[in-house]
Amino acid sequence: MTATATAQQSRTTLDVTGMTCAACAARIEKGLNKLPGVKASVNLAAEKATVEFLPDLTDLSAIIAKVEDLGYGASEHKETAGAADRERELRQKEVRRQWISFGVGLIFTLPIFLDAMILMPLGIHTFLSNPYLQFALATIVQFGPGYQFYRRAWSNVRHGTANMDVLVVLGTSAAYLYSVVNTFLAHGHLYYEAGATVLTLIILGKLLEAVAKGRTSEAIKKLLGMQAKTARVLRGGQEIDLPVEQVVVGDVIIVRPGEKIPVDGVILEGSSAIDESMLTGESLPVDRKAGDKVVGATINKHGSFTFKATKVGADTALAQIVRMVEEAQGSKAPIQAMADKISGIFVPVVLVVALATLLGWGLVTGDWVAGLQAATAVLVIACPCSLGLATPTAIMVGTGLGAENGILFKGGEHLEKAHLVNLVVLDKTGTITKGEPELTDVIVANGASTDQVLRLAAAAERTSEHPLAAAIVKGAQERDLPLADPKEFQAIPGHGIEATVDGARVLIGNRKLMARFGVDVAPLTGEMERLEGEGKTAMLVAIDRRFAGIIAVADTVKPTSAGAIHELKQMGIEVVMITGDNRRTAEAIGRQVGVDRVLAEVLPEEKAAEVAKLKGTGKVVAMVGDGINDAPALVTADLGMAIGTGTDVAIEAADVTLMAGDLRSIPAAIRLSRTTMRKIRQNLFWAFAYNVAGIPLAALGLLTPMIAGAAMAFSSVSVVTNSLLLKRYNVLGGR
Repeated sequence: MTATATAQQSRTTLDVTGMTCAACAARIEKGLNKLPGVKASVNLAAEKATVEFLPDLTDLSAIIAKVEDLGYGASEHKETAGAADRERELRQKEVRRQWISFGVGLIFTLPIFLDAMILMPLGIHTFLSNPYLQFALATIVQFGPGYQFYRRAWSNVRHGTANMDVLVVLGTSAAYLYSVVNTFLAHGHLYYEAGATVLTLIILGKLLEAVAKGRTSEAIKKLLGMQAKTARVLRGGQEIDLPVEQVVVGDVIIVRPGEKIPVDGVILEGSSAIDESMLTGESLPVDRKAGDKVVGATINKHGSFTFKATKVGADTALAQIVRMVEEAQGSKAPIQAMADKISGIFVPVVLVVALATLLGWGLVTGDWVAGLQAATAVLVIACPCSLGLATPTAIMVGTGLGAENGILFKGGEHLEKAHLVNLVVLDKTGTITKGEPELTDVIVANGASTDQVLRLAAAAERTSEHPLAAAIVKGAQERDLPLADPKEFQAIPGHGIEATVDGARVLIGNRKLMARFGVDVAPLTGEMERLEGEGKTAMLVAIDRRFAGIIAVADTVKPTSAGAIHELKQMGIEVVMITGDNRRTAEAIGRQVGVDRVLAEVLPEEKAAEVAKLKGTGKVVAMVGDGINDAPALVTADLGMAIGTGTDVAIEAADVTLMAGDLRSIPAAIRLSRTTMRKIRQNLFWAFAYNVAGIPLAALGLLTPMIAGAAMAFSSVSVVTNSLLLKRYNVLGGR
């Protein structure tokens, strides 16, 4: 992401190379945070640093220079068409480099290992036992494939710090130098196989880790791969195919069946069913017609249409989603702070333990050779790689998996917070309900027919802009009823309307309107009360001053709302509905969907105060709203979730954006958080288990340096692999 400036502060993301463990990440972070006006967060798994800085105090070149001075590579992360390809190429280059290093290490280590661990114990002496041959082979491994560790270790020591590379170099060099002395001077026992095998095993671990880390960011690759490569644009009266990067706002674009929509826009002509699953996670296509918005990277299924480009490049919904996922994957969950703190003090403590082990064995038993072996094993097994990878790899997979299913977490801290939620506040309109009134009932009286009442009422309401009138008109159109133009239309404030349709005088309104014109509504009073009790708006209809029936309109509940609320309650989460509607309507909706509590007649500006009250009871509160008029409440809640609001507004307003207008995404997001946190705890357990159990065993001489090297290498691999298993998780529960 290129540097973006606010009024005073700039923000950028750096690609960082050369990091090998949590101590490296902590060192870069600490170094950057010492710069004036800089706040940095370094992600080992993503190999990125997110930096906020004050341009008046520190510029980007100084930040990059600082990283390089610490012994690592850094460059500004660019959001360009080829950026993903270049990043993939760099990862593949690293994998190839480690393959070569591992291959060389394996070829020259095997003869020494075979002699020391198999032939010699069996009493078989061959040319492989020649100390000068072993010296030559071990030297190639130590300073060939092993050079990468020496280079990075020297960089750390030069800056007064120690990391995993320092531990590896100290441990393997001790075994190697001890063997060199015995080869040329003392003619004692040789330990060439220890250093060479440890280095080869660690390089194997690095190779497997590089392969696995490349897979953790597959979600972003998938998202970027969804983008259309070209667009068919109308310019100068001609259709021309252009790379999508050359499309500008205002261009008119033609889309045919089966094609990807290249950028965001509004349909001008035509209609189609569009697969928006990349945006919402929903598999069913949605119908779009003239005047409707379309989103870049979604797929046109059937019809053809032309649309006007409104957002291109970095402003499209897909670009925003990619940017949000990148930032979330690069951010830190609070649980990671513990691992970072431990990693920061771990290496110096291990050096002390290794020295104490060497001195303890030497001074107490007099066996300095055994002491050297034990100290080497301590140094090797203690490398805190897995500790540094435990949290960020799981966060990367979890946020990526969420994005693929229409659940966007703004950062790792929000992904972590979601698992603690035990109370969800749901806004009613547009969240539980569809947000627009629909015709629900037509009940007739005095011999009138349903079609007659609806046709005349809809015709009378045609010129009205009221949402209830629009619902009646839409209901009549869906039944293919012919609608005449009304005459002498008159709105009567607080009562209803009066109009003439096909020569008939039509009245639509409340009891006051009927009483004003002397219309008797007694026959259907009970039905009217029943409809109102169900939360519907009931309108009385009279034709030529004779009562004709009741038309009911309601903001209908989304089909999946009740099921989603039931799901939340099964997860042990209390559900509260908040609305500005009157209590009677609100409680009717509340009963219909099964919420635990209803907060009715709450003004928009009072919603935040109500959320604060709920937080005051000790609950961890998630507020779910549309991200616009609910913004204060979304910010007040422990976790703000915007649902069904499309793109940019929701993304800005909330901690979590649920791209589908479906409440089932709420339990899905919380379940994803719980599953990701479980993975993080498992990772931290295994990372600590290797080190906590391994160091005492190594110090007591119960682990050889080779076994220690294997354990250390595979601890990192096990942590990354465990995080990748999260990819199998079904986020939407079989939807």
